[in-house]
Amino acid sequence: MKKKYLIVVANYYQNISNLLLKSALKEIKSKNSVKIIYVPGVFEIPVIISKYIKKFNGFVAIGCVIKGQTPHFELISKAVTNSLLKLSIDYKKPIGNGVITCLNKTQAMKRTLKGSEAVKAMLSVLSN
Repeated sequence: MKKKYLIVVANYYQNISNLLLKSALKEIKSKNSVKIIYVPGVFEIPVIISKYIKKFNGFVAIGCVIKGQTPHFELISKAVTNSLLKLSIDYKKPIGNGVITCLNKTQAMKRTLKGSEAVKAMLSVLSN
């Protein structure tokens, strides 16, 4: 049966997000339908997923948050993670979390395969 997936990509760190997306797409079988929507930052990802929650079988959130000099890093990371979890539970739909949280860009570049892991997690939940 053909499945429909939505991948929402935060473009704040575009080069990192592109690599996360590339690794994510390698995990999705070509017989399935994939829509990709780009948003400015990770904070917008849950809003887009909630808008499309009834139209797709599974979702993947892609993006990067890098720690700066203020508490913004912690606030954004926690808000996005909690929102994705709540959407997933409330609607009983799998959302692979490919939003990486890093201390610097070097660390982020080393974690760009996490997009693949997010898809694998989403597919695993969807199959149960």
